[in-house]
Amino acid sequence: MIVSSNAKKPKIHSSSYVAPSATIGGDVTIGSGCAVLHGAVVVSEGAPLTIGSDTVIMENAVLKASGGSVLQFPLSIGERCIVGPHAYVVGATIGEGCFVAAGVKIFNGATLEDGSGVALGAIVHVKTRVPKGASVPMQHIAFGDPATIYPPDKAPEVHKLVTFYETVFNVEPGDDVRARAAETYAKFLRKTHAHDAALDEHKNVKPPPRRSGEEPPQTQATEVDKVVDVMMLELEEMEHRRQAAIKRQKGR
Repeated sequence: MIVSSNAKKPKIHSSSYVAPSATIGGDVTIGSGCAVLHGAVVVSEGAPLTIGSDTVIMENAVLKASGGSVLQFPLSIGERCIVGPHAYVVGATIGEGCFVAAGVKIFNGATLEDGSGVALGAIVHVKTRVPKGASVPMQHIAFGDPATIYPPDKAPEVHKLVTFYETVFNVEPGDDVRARAAETYAKFLRKTHAHDAALDEHKNVKPPPRRSGEEPPQTQATEVDKVVDVMMLELEEMEHRRQAAIKRQKGR
C-alpha cells in the first residue's frame, strides 16, 4: 500500500520492487534497484525517510522517520544495505553496505557507519554511534559515542544511562513519564495521520537482463533439475566404485 501522509507522497524509483502487502507512507524516497518485501512498513511521520539504491528491506521490518516542531529524527539508509525481517529502525542514520539482522532494534539518533553490522536481536540505543566496519554481537546492546558493547545481563546498567523519554518524546522524567509520553505521542500521531490517503499501487517492473556471468540465463535455470540428476548419478557411481575397491582390498 502506498500512502500519502501529511501532504507528502512517497517517491519510489521505477526499478525498485515493493511487495503488495508492504506499506510505504509519507515523505519516503526509495532509490533504484531496491526490494521492499511483504509486510514491511516504511513510513515518514514528520521527517524524511530515504533508502539508497540496491538496498533490501525484508519481511515485516519497520522503518520510521519522526519529527515534530521540537525534535527531528529523519531516517537515512545508505546504498547496498540489508535490513532483516522484524527489524525496527527509527530516526537513525545507516551508512552504505551495512547489515541489520533479524529482530534488531536501532533507535533515534543512532548512527551505523559504512560497512558496520548488527547481529540477531541486538540493540543500538539512542544517540549511539557504531564505527565504520564494527559489529554488534547477537543479543548485545550498543550505547555511547563511540559505542560501548554491553552483554544482555548488563541491560539494567544501560537503562540508567539512557535518557530515552527525553530524547525520543521530549518529556521530562518523573513518576508518570510513560503515561505522559503516550499522551504526547498519541496527539502527535493523530495530527500527523489525520489526512492520510491510499494511492495507486507501485507498478513493479521486471529488471533488465544481467551482464554475462552474473547469473545463469533463463534457459539454463530451467535445466537445474536435470543437472542435479546427473550429479546424483555420478555420485552414486563414485560410491559404487569406492565400495568395490574396499571389497577388493579386504579380499587380498
